[in-house]
Amino acid sequence: MNGEIVNRVAKSKLISFDLEEYYSQRKRVMIDLKDWLYQGLIIKEKDFREQVKNHDWSFYSEKNVAIVCSVEAIVPTWAYMLLTISLEPVVNMVVLGDFEQLEIALFNQALAKVDLDKFKDAKVVVNGCSKLPVPDYAYVEVTRLLRPYASSIMFGEPCSTVPLYKARKG
Repeated sequence: MNGEIVNRVAKSKLISFDLEEYYSQRKRVMIDLKDWLYQGLIIKEKDFREQVKNHDWSFYSEKNVAIVCSVEAIVPTWAYMLLTISLEPVVNMVVLGDFEQLEIALFNQALAKVDLDKFKDAKVVVNGCSKLPVPDYAYVEVTRLLRPYASSIMFGEPCSTVPLYKARKG
């Protein structure tokens, strides 16, 4: 042995899957329908349509928008649909639900574009240390997507992994 330090991690055939690469950097905002209710109770169609028509939708340009109603109120389904019609042309993403639902939708959209064939018979490490708020949902979803392709799935960092799955041979 000549004393040379060999980086076995760098030489391994592990493929690292970093969910941070799929995290949308666009701003997240919420529309709370409580601010659009007539007397704080219901959607009054004529007034609501007028509010939607006169609202400045440019504020939401290229943002990710969650629509909620944080109070007990009578909100017909068409009201959410009408907001979506106004938002959809200007936003990156719009969902009915809170920020958690928004994150789920954003990760679903991003992960749907992954070419899973490049993970065929690969040893994959799903990176575990994240500086961005990657939800647990994304880890579950990427595992679900990778399992039929990968020969093994691990969690953590290439130098310290937790084995999760190993395909049966033959």
